[in-house]
Formats: sequence, structure tokens, C-alpha cells
Amino acid sequence: MTNQAGRGGLREQRKARTRRAIQEHALRLFLDQGYEQTTVEQIAAAVGVSHMTFFRYFPTKEAVVEDDDYDPLIADLIRARPTGESPLEALRAALRTGLDAVLDTDRDAVYTRTRLIVTTPALRARQWHNTAATGDLLAAALADRAGRPVDLRLRVIAAAATAALTTALTSWVEGEGSDDLRSLVDEAFAALAPEDAPED
Repeated sequence: MTNQAGRGGLREQRKARTRRAIQEHALRLFLDQGYEQTTVEQIAAAVGVSHMTFFRYFPTKEAVVEDDDYDPLIADLIRARPTGESPLEALRAALRTGLDAVLDTDRDAVYTRTRLIVTTPALRARQWHNTAATGDLLAAALADRAGRPVDLRLRVIAAAATAALTTALTSWVEGEGSDDLRSLVDEAFAALAPEDAPED
């Protein structure tokens, strides 16, 4: 049992390393030669894997830029926030905690991915769908935290928070990463004031 569990853990670690390597090489190639000009085959060759291996980790070329583990992280942080906080405050605090963790380890990758999304028409066109999916995930986390079903109010709060975050990220890219993203997010959330009333 222990050996099987150990092998399973090692296998997951190898998969995580391969996934990360694909993303890192893809981002480098996108920056060097342009998103549209870079093919899946070129990314796979840079990593030293087949293009079929690429597709086992990412269903499309767009996904290598768009996919990350941040949304589930934020959702878990929301569920852990004190129930006395308003939904908007819980979202803001969870995002701040998540940003602290992500920016301390992956700031350059986050900036590069965000810049690609903002400046690449093919990726920017998909942003509405991705933002809506994030909003749905955050609304569900707020509902779980409150122990009630998702309703229109929670959907609106989550959508507003997602829009604030997206606007802050866009501003970060427009400033070429010179501004502090945490401060931009705080400023964006402050624009949503007055905050919603505390939960019943």
C-alpha cells in the first residue's frame, strides 16, 4: 500500500512538473515569436515531449495560457472566511490572500499570461467566457460559505468582484507591471463601495 501510494505521489509530481514545463516554454515562445506564430508542435519540441503529450495536459493552445490553479484556490479561501464578513469583504480578503501567495512565487508568469490575454485578440475574445466561469465559481463558494443556494444577489456580487479583478489586471498590464497589483485590486474593490449589507 505504501509503495503504491508513493509511486502515485511521484507520478503526480512528474505530471505537475511536465505541466509547468509546458506552460513555461509556451510563454517564453509566445513572448519571443508571438502567440499566433507559435505552434503546439514548437512548444512540445521545446519541452521535449510529443504534441500528443501536450494535448494530454492542455486541450488547446489557448488553454496553456488560460488554465491555472488560482480559481479553485480563491474559492477555497472564500469558504474559509468568517461568516460575519459580508460576501464582498470575504471575496476581497480571499483574493488578497491568494494574490499574496501567487505573486510571491509566480509573479512573472502571472504578468506574462495576463499580458498575453490582454494583447492577443484570440485570447481576449475568450475572456468573457472565462470571466463568467470564474464568477460562477466564486458565487458557488460564497453560497457554500453561507450554507445556502446560489441566488441572484451572490451572482451579482461575484460578477462585480470578478470585473474589479479583471479591470485591475488590465490596468497592471497597461502600466507594464510597474504598479503593485495588490494595490490596484484594493483600489478596484474600493470603487464597488458602499459595500453590501452584512448577511442575514
